[in-house]
Amino acid sequence: MSFLKAEWRKLAIANYAVDPVILTKYIPPKTELDLWNDTCYVSLVGFMFLNTKLLGLPIPFHRNFEEVNLRFYVKFNDRGKWKRGVVFIKEIVPRPALTFVANTIYKEHYQTMKMSHLWQTVASNQIVRYGWSLNGNENSIEVIANSEPQDINKGSETEFITEHYWGYTKANNRTSFEYEVTHPRWEVYQVIEHNINVDFGQVYGTEFSMLSKESPKSVMLAEGSEITVENKRRI
Repeated sequence: MSFLKAEWRKLAIANYAVDPVILTKYIPPKTELDLWNDTCYVSLVGFMFLNTKLLGLPIPFHRNFEEVNLRFYVKFNDRGKWKRGVVFIKEIVPRPALTFVANTIYKEHYQTMKMSHLWQTVASNQIVRYGWSLNGNENSIEVIANSEPQDINKGSETEFITEHYWGYTKANNRTSFEYEVTHPRWEVYQVIEHNINVDFGQVYGTEFSMLSKESPKSVMLAEGSEITVENKRRI
């Protein structure tokens, strides 16, 4: 039985190029950075968890909620087969119980904050916005996109960002945890405008503060789908 089943919907994704050196301390043992055209990316991702079930059971008041995370991309050579995965620097959710379960069982880096979201259709476009507050400071990621879903082109940057099906967490300096995330290939929408208001230094640490002044290299909006998160294993 899958550890978690849910839907991930309306994923607003902003991708920033960074110096790989700043990610060194976050790289789980036995993995290495996965680059796109020799560029190291971190991604700010906001989305909705919907219809969430833990070990097959819905948890009251914890079925539908926002999440915003900052992540980067790694790969792991598993007996000659490369697995492409993500590492989360921090995952923000609105409920303390979610933080407790994820940090305790998966050794992730969740933090509880007050959150909000907006999904709105205006004419033929859609507005998707996720917000969160820390110490009285409001942060947000907003995307305006059209409403016509498109297939993801093979070999594209969008495929690289969305087609990572493994999660890796640094357990200690010699050991990592690995878990599989399953979902079908997603569809995306053409982004028209975006607005990102984030104090990266306050939310994610001083090494990421420069992102507050930088424009993302690309911004995407993916429709998402049903997903599963499988049980972890030690590597």
